[in-house]
Amino acid sequence: MAKPKVLISDELSPRAVEIFSERGCDVDFKPGLKPAELRAIIANYEGLAIRSATKVTAEVLAEAKKLRVVGRAGIGVDNVDIKAATAHGVVVMNTPFGNAITTAEHAIALMFAVARQVPDANTSTQAGKWEKNRFMGVELSFKTLGLIGCGNIGSIVAERALGLKMRVLAYDPFLSDERAAQLGVEKGTLDQVLARADFITVHTPLTEQTKNILSRANLMKTRKGVRIINCARGGLVDELAVRDLLVSGHIAGAGFDVFTVEPAKDSVLFGAPNLVCTPHLGASTLEAQENVALQVAEQMADYLLTGAVTNSLNMPNVSAEDAPRLAPYLDLAQKLGSFAGQLTDTDIKAVSIEFEGDVAALNVKPLTQVALMGVLRPQLDSVNMVNAPVVARERGIEVAEVKHERTSDYHSMIRLSVTTEKYIRSVTGTLFGGKHPRIVEIKGIEIDAAFAPHMLYITNDDKPGFIGRLGTILGENKVNIATFHLGRDKPGGSAIALVQVDQPISSALMGEIGAVEGVVQAKVLGF
Repeated sequence: MAKPKVLISDELSPRAVEIFSERGCDVDFKPGLKPAELRAIIANYEGLAIRSATKVTAEVLAEAKKLRVVGRAGIGVDNVDIKAATAHGVVVMNTPFGNAITTAEHAIALMFAVARQVPDANTSTQAGKWEKNRFMGVELSFKTLGLIGCGNIGSIVAERALGLKMRVLAYDPFLSDERAAQLGVEKGTLDQVLARADFITVHTPLTEQTKNILSRANLMKTRKGVRIINCARGGLVDELAVRDLLVSGHIAGAGFDVFTVEPAKDSVLFGAPNLVCTPHLGASTLEAQENVALQVAEQMADYLLTGAVTNSLNMPNVSAEDAPRLAPYLDLAQKLGSFAGQLTDTDIKAVSIEFEGDVAALNVKPLTQVALMGVLRPQLDSVNMVNAPVVARERGIEVAEVKHERTSDYHSMIRLSVTTEKYIRSVTGTLFGGKHPRIVEIKGIEIDAAFAPHMLYITNDDKPGFIGRLGTILGENKVNIATFHLGRDKPGGSAIALVQVDQPISSALMGEIGAVEGVVQAKVLGF
């Protein structure tokens, strides 16, 4: 099997190249590519490793015919069009933990620098002025730190601040009472943080919900003398409002490591009093650069070679431990979805995937997505397990995932049901020997059949002579029967035949089969 090819288009540690190679990937290191150059070669690669310089736009993704994963060495993915990546079935990963400590420490450093006016005092002292009275600072101890965002980085800032004897008030909609108690912080609303904090530092991603969270209106709610720190993302804070409030004295100081436009060669903030700026140094330590490079290489190689998904922003995570355990179930779920999809010739209204037995204890999100992919792919070739939920949502298809705790007739069982305007069709499967997918029920009718490249699916009236007539037609057309599986709901009722054959079946032959007495439906299936 050919090795997956990976392109590194930004500066990364040489160790990242070594990890890709050691894991079994071919890797090209080409930092500094211009957008047109990237578009010209991206079709050759299954993986793209980046930092912040490369822009993974919709135009780039349109040319990336083989691309399976984009790995961002760092936290922010502002430079990746995640919506377009998902639509193209490309997994987007980041490395949220590799530079968390160094970014948190930089926020603390800026707090000290702003509190004691270190940069201005340094410049003045080196100019021989010795202005002790000019640079009167404030202590951090016993001040209230307002955290906006208390995730990976924010929680580290909280721990460091508590060590400095600060009181920490955190606003984060996702912060549980238990986690807040564990960290030793007080939970509060955004308005409470604005009203009570002596220092405010933001640690959230830039989203539609968080954009301009420190707007002019919100900044006016802060207490006079507040100090603002932003080491997260440009665009979270109204920079012009901060400048105006620094000039007026309402804000006593501000520390900015990130800016709305980067590189910030010119900013409305520049020149404001009591302002400390750094050129996006949050992740710029030797340890962090090495950590994120190694982490992104390991994550991408694991995905390309084993299917393990770590720190994905648009797909359920699958640990390296779970990946081999999930593999046979992924195969089963995809084939069950494909079975239903190949039999569906009208608009789908809903899809339900149920899990019973041992499989219900696993991470079933990827199984749901691959089953949905199987359902949709007969109609849409471009669907994969990454974009299947988006495609379903765009088409108004309701998707339900159900885990049953009840005991199953099998060690594990997956049932997939498709609802259309005409009917509800269900198919149930299990694994024989822990790895061989088999169908065990169709539309409530028990049957036992494996999946095969060439199959006939026939529903018919349960009357004598049908099997003989079908066998005769296949024989006369030189089609050899490999296996023949039957099921029925009751004697003389509805019957199902799943026939595995050795040769492809022509449209003309299907016409003959469909005309056999008693046949209700006849379809060719392939797996």
